[in-house]
Amino acid sequence: MTLQQEIVGTAMQMAVVNLHPGQTVYCEAGKFLFKTANVTMETRLSGPSNSGGQQSGPGGGMGGLLRQAMGTAMQVGQRMLAGESLAFQYFTAQGGEGTVGFAGVLPGEMRALELDGTRAWFAEKDAFVAAESTVDFGIAFAGGRTGMSGGEGFILEKFTGHGTVIIAGAGNFIDLNPADFGGRIEVDTGCVVAFEEGIQYGVQRVGGLNRQGIMNAVFGGEGLSLATLEGNGRVILQSLTIEGLANALKKAQGGDKQGPTGGLFSTHAG
Repeated sequence: MTLQQEIVGTAMQMAVVNLHPGQTVYCEAGKFLFKTANVTMETRLSGPSNSGGQQSGPGGGMGGLLRQAMGTAMQVGQRMLAGESLAFQYFTAQGGEGTVGFAGVLPGEMRALELDGTRAWFAEKDAFVAAESTVDFGIAFAGGRTGMSGGEGFILEKFTGHGTVIIAGAGNFIDLNPADFGGRIEVDTGCVVAFEEGIQYGVQRVGGLNRQGIMNAVFGGEGLSLATLEGNGRVILQSLTIEGLANALKKAQGGDKQGPTGGLFSTHAG
């Protein structure tokens, strides 16, 4: 059953979802905006593939319940390690069609991605807003070396299954395919929102350990690393980074410690 949704607004968009009777959509805690009275709301620690409270199936018994509990604990542990919300909120229309609204946490765009079961999607942490119950939410790790050098790139959200998933980012979005640019693009690590499975994600140093490399890192505003995206597939980038927004707010409040340099001297959020 296709998820009927509409993304509205400009500077800070919202997703308005129309649910058929019995249809369920879930969101990360804190992304819910409004709902009609006939839509029930339930908060669970488990993801849609490990729904707490459901029967464990024939022959499950205590063993099935134990496996379910262990699966939930692993999911929660992964999300805690990733700094994600520990719980999901599930919304189901009862007795007729219902409406639910969701919003991101930063000024920017939202995008509805359609999964057909052949390709997963990966997104930066906190990009997830809501999805059909037929879409599985997971955590992926980009690898130790990439993660240590890439910051934002270490922990990714992973979406698999069939159906619609809604993501959000900061500023405006642009869709690119590295194949249209010689097979590889290099991006500020904070500007990557999401990319399809099949795209190779990595992090590289900005220049060498020479005079120009140091100038790029210290005064260029990019720090020491750039994200690299290679292959043939869809990539979504955002025009505003969380760090850039935080620095702008601090500067407006007279608390900016960055000065004219950027790069290594930039003020990190948090």
